[in-house]
Formats: sequence, C-alpha cells, structure tokens
Amino acid sequence: MVAMRQLLLDLLPGNAPSLENFIPGANEEALCAFQDWLVAPSGEETAFLLWGEPGSGKSHLLKASGFFYLDAKQDRASSSLPETACNLAVDHIESLDETGQIALFHAFNQIRLYHGKLLVAAAAPPAKLTLREDLRTRLGSGLVYRLNALSDAEKKTALAFIAAARSLPLGDDGLDYLISHANRDMRILASTLAQLDRYSLEQKRPITVPFLRAMLDKPEP
Repeated sequence: MVAMRQLLLDLLPGNAPSLENFIPGANEEALCAFQDWLVAPSGEETAFLLWGEPGSGKSHLLKASGFFYLDAKQDRASSSLPETACNLAVDHIESLDETGQIALFHAFNQIRLYHGKLLVAAAAPPAKLTLREDLRTRLGSGLVYRLNALSDAEKKTALAFIAAARSLPLGDDGLDYLISHANRDMRILASTLAQLDRYSLEQKRPITVPFLRAMLDKPEP
C-alpha cells in the first residue's frame, strides 16, 4: 500500500516521468518489453515504436527513457536534433514535415550504424502512418507495441489513492465527476487533484460536486 501511494504521489507536478511512476494498467506486456529493450545490448534491435491514443502514457515513457527527447509537435522539421545521437526519443512522429522525416531517416541510419537506440511514439501503428515509405518501413521493422489508456475504473482507483494520501475527502461522486469532466490524461488528473486541494484550503469550503464544478469552470488567472 505504501509503495503504491508513493508511486501515485510521484505523478504530482514537479516529479519527472520515470519507469517507477508509470501506471501500466493493461500495458504490462508493453512495459516489460520496453524495459527489456532499454537494457538489452546495443545493436540487437534499433527501433522501438509505441503507439496509442492521447493520454495512454507514450510521452511519459519516452521522457522516462533518459534518451535525448524531441517533440515533433513542437519541432516538425527536427531542427533541434543533435548532430550525433546514440539514443534518441522522438514523440508524435506523425507531426513531422518532409524535412523532419528526412532528418529522422538519417538519424535512424546513424543510430543503427553506431549501435544506438531509437524510441518513437505515434498516434497509430506504422502501417497507418502518413510518412515517407523508407522511414515508415524502418520504424515498422523494429519492436512495435500499443499502449492502452487507463480505464475509468483504473483512473478512479489511482486518484482515490492520491486523495487518501493527501487526506483529501473526495468520495465516489467526486471522483466520478472529476474523471468525467476534467482532462482524462492521468498526469493532468493528478495535477487537477493537487489544485483542488489548494483551492479547497483557500476557499475554506468542503469538497462537494458543486465545489468541483466551480473549480473546473474557474478561468485561468
């Protein structure tokens, strides 16, 4: 119970994504394969592709890898790619423009030549990605795993642990409302719970569904 509580508290803002604070849910097989790949000797398998819907944990694992991280949503041309990279993690590869795809293709060849590792994340499996064929086939030739988002029941259990650890009185109705009306990404839900705690103390009000509604509708300062 203590270990689970600490793991969930690690989700709160200020705690960097790690393998220890990743909540696998139905993704145990993918997580085990990912961990094995990280520690496998370099050169055995160059690429590892994670795909799944937003909020399934792809970005969390990419950042937890310790590799040089690049978000293609923010850098579509991959202009921030280092000249030499042994281990590289590229998020949202479906957002790469033509220049970015060429850059990633060359990076893949370089990484394979020097026995490094390339970790990528996408919204869809390789066969459904609109990328250059040479890049798409190279990425698809490696390990490919889907990540499934946590179910509402799993999110509710996780949030209940966090709320209990913070001595935050949030019953089933409150948890159900939070999951139904807030951003469904687990880290954002955990962050929202922390904000709820602070807001409750500031307002000196008990946490009820109307209170939750008021907080979630509260405009950003």
